[in-house]
Order: sequence, then structure tokens, then C-alpha cells
Amino acid sequence: MDALENRLHEDLTAAIRSRDEVAAATLRMALTAVKNEAVSGKEARELTDADVLAVLGREAKKRRESAAAYDDANRPELADRERAELVVLEGYLPAQLSDDELAALVAAAVAESGADSPRAMGTVMKVLTPRVAGRAEGGRVAAAVRTALGA
Repeated sequence: MDALENRLHEDLTAAIRSRDEVAAATLRMALTAVKNEAVSGKEARELTDADVLAVLGREAKKRRESAAAYDDANRPELADRERAELVVLEGYLPAQLSDDELAALVAAAVAESGADSPRAMGTVMKVLTPRVAGRAEGGRVAAAVRTALGA
């Protein structure tokens, strides 16, 4: 078990002891998602910290989307719960890139790839994706690339 997964287990124990219901429920859910990822596929495997971060990133994205859906459905109490879970998950994720930092990385990737039209978006994304992994959502990155390429 890698360091991040151990930290999740330790924090779950602490949340249970301190009777923090939201944190305990969120960490249980996160650990279940991690276990499901470990046993998915043809054979079980040991997850690295990067794999665990990817799982936590997907779970955080689900919480953001659910909160927005609950807001649209005029269910503020459920949206607040999703946001509370998101806060717990964000404690384990790397800091998100600001718009200026993302724009600078996009500009560098466009210059490096030599892209000059929206058709070259795939080339730019291929260069950019490893640099922003886990620090910005894919949709946000794609929108920044489209803007930079004038699409």
C-alpha cells in the first residue's frame, strides 16, 4: 500500500474517532473507489500514488458535477453535502492551476508543438496533458487550448 492510501486509512480512523460524519463517509467512499480500481481489469494490482490521485480526481469531479446538478434542481441541502465532500477530497489533490498559470502552460505547449490552427488541438493536448495532470480538469484545459488556437 502506498503512502497516499495509508494516509486515507489513517485519516478515516481519525474522522471516525472525532465523529466527523462527512469526512468519514467521504473517505470510506474514496477508499471503496480506490479498492474498485485496484481489482478492476483482468487481475488485481497494487495502485501507485498517481493511480490513487487519479481516482480521487474522478471522485472530486463527480462531486462538482453533482453539486451543480443539485443547484439546478433547487436542492441546496444536497448540493451543500456534495460540496462538503468535495472539500474533503480536495485536501488530497494537488493545488489546481490558476487561469494565468494554465494560459502560460497552454502558450508554451502551442509554441512547442508549432500549432497554428484549431485542427492541431490534438497535438497541443498531447504535449500539455502530462504537464497539467491532476492540476486542471480536461474540459478546462481543452477550452484554454481552443481559445489559444482561435477556435
